[in-house]
Parts: sequence; C-alpha cells; structure tokens
Amino acid sequence: SDCEEAYAKELAKRYNKLCFTSTCKLEESNFEHNARKKRYEFFETIIKKHSYKNLITAHHLNDKFEWFLMQLSRGAGTVELNGMSEIEKKENYNILRPLLHVDKDKILEFLKINKIKYFQDISNSDTKYFRNQIRDEFAASFVSKYKDGIKRSFEYISNDAKSLQPKLLKKIKKLYILERNGNDLINIRGIDKVAKNLGVLLSKSMRDEVLRTKDCIISNKIAIVFSEDKIYISPTCRDITMDKKFKESCRIAKIPAKIRPYIYKENIDNQ
Repeated sequence: SDCEEAYAKELAKRYNKLCFTSTCKLEESNFEHNARKKRYEFFETIIKKHSYKNLITAHHLNDKFEWFLMQLSRGAGTVELNGMSEIEKKENYNILRPLLHVDKDKILEFLKINKIKYFQDISNSDTKYFRNQIRDEFAASFVSKYKDGIKRSFEYISNDAKSLQPKLLKKIKKLYILERNGNDLINIRGIDKVAKNLGVLLSKSMRDEVLRTKDCIISNKIAIVFSEDKIYISPTCRDITMDKKFKESCRIAKIPAKIRPYIYKENIDNQ
C-alpha cells in the first residue's frame, strides 16, 4: 500500500491533480466490513469538504458477480442479488461505477496493451476472507468463460429489481415518504435501501421488527412508521420540545409521532 500511495502522489503531481490519503489501523475481526466503512467515511469527508458531487469507483463485472455469489450463499432475494448499480444516489453525492459491465480480463488486457502501470492488492490472495474464497474457487474462472451471459442476466435482474421497490412519494432532506405497497416484501426492500442511505444496514432481526411493529426506531438512529397508505422514514431526534400548534398541525396532517421531531428540527413543512 505504501508503493501504491507513492505512485498515486506521483501521478497527481504529474497531472496537476489533488491527492488525498488516509492511514488507519483496523481490527482483524470483521476486517472487510470495517475497512469498507472507514474507506467510505474518508471519501465522504473529502466530498463534504470540497463540495464534490460524484465519487467514481473502479468496480467491474467480476466484483458484481462475486457479490452476487456471496448473497446467493447467504439466501437473498432479487434486490439483494442485484447488488451494485452504475449510478447510486446517496444523500449528498452520487457513486458512479462506469466499469461495472467490463470484465477484469478486458481491463487487464487494456492496461498491458497500453503499458499502463497497475497494482495487485496482495490481500486479494488471502483466502481467509470469504470474498477471496468466492473469487478464487468460483467467480474468476466462471466470468472468464461466461461473461456475456452474466452481463445479460444482470440486466434482467436489474429491471426486475426496479419493479420490486415501493414508489418514493417525497424526499425532503433526510425525510423519506414511500408509497405503502400491499406486499410487505416490497415494502421492506424499499425501507432497506433508504436505511442504507441513512447509514444503517438492516439485519434480518431489524427487518423482522420493522414488519412486526410497523412503528419503531432502529439502532437508535432512524424512525420507521407505516401509515395506512405511506411509509415514513427519518433520522431520530431526541430532546426536541415541539410547540402545541405544531403538534396539532401534525395530528391533522396525520404525521406519525416518531417522525415529528425531525420535521420540527429541520423546519420542514408538515403539510
């Protein structure tokens, strides 16, 4: 990683670009998850500081297929199997993945033909990590043989996944209002996506609680409430004192109690 950092700085200097680096120490327990979390926290710090609108990553077809196999092994539905998309809208920026339908072999061929220097992350060969096991034993050779069919399958899965998401009726700041579907499997997929945007990855027990109570606070961070025809999702706000006039207007507008503190704090029109 020191060599990669030095070369990144060299390229930045050569092409007059900014280069940001970060160093941190991670525990071995759940290393991949923690590494990803730290990485995106670092990206988001830079995005906020410099008002960037897009984060471009180099994820490719092999990465998408590895994710697919990991989710398949755990038991997942169409939305989860679909995984990464070319454009993912976050709260304050977009993640763009322009290479998502390009296989790794084609990228390596391009680099070699054009004599472009690249690095192999040595941790990718360590099969103690589940993703590396999937890559080494299954994914790499499968994509090399059947990449065209895999690309077509992901297109079908992506289109199917879109039909399995509830309609977003309104988004104001971090308040999301979804159209409540008659099928709770569709509802929970939409909630899952919004929760991820708000920084919470829902576990199975969390999903079960949401569908069982239909009025709850998850991880002490987000409130999720079903009404007759809508689903409200917002960050939780504590120690908020709301005036009587505001509370009465919320009651008339049928705004759920757990959602009102965030609306009040952010001065959102509750009509």
